[in-house]
Amino acid sequence: MLSQQELSDRFEIQDLVFRYAELIDTKQIDRLRDDVFTEDAHIDYGVMGGSVGDVDTTLEFLNSALTDALFPNSQHLNANVQIKVDADSATGRVMCFNPMEMVVAGSDNQTYFLGLWYVDEYRRTTRGWRISRREEVKSWVFNTPDFMNL
Repeated sequence: MLSQQELSDRFEIQDLVFRYAELIDTKQIDRLRDDVFTEDAHIDYGVMGGSVGDVDTTLEFLNSALTDALFPNSQHLNANVQIKVDADSATGRVMCFNPMEMVVAGSDNQTYFLGLWYVDEYRRTTRGWRISRREEVKSWVFNTPDFMNL
């Protein structure tokens, strides 16, 4: 049986995962620094063609990639949130279904779909739970534009 503290921790981490998706989809990228990641976080989006590195590298990549001119709409639907808490640290595996609307020159916008997992490490901080490590693991892709090699 889970303790009240562990239940509370798991709910807080789940809210953190959902907060990440909200900030990405509303393009409030810079809020990730204070609301989601630890200062020393390592984020690996490499499997989907993105950046690998620290928080600064990640925010720079996301701010340049997720512009309205390129991606007017996206949704990051998180499900199957699996969390294991161990005192002030935790690990997680989170399913993400990610439709992305992309502006493709010379044609109508194209919507494609990504299926992936986030493999995470979390740490309790003075500001609450934060992601200290996140790695995307590709599951599948559908309808990606021809020039994308995912």
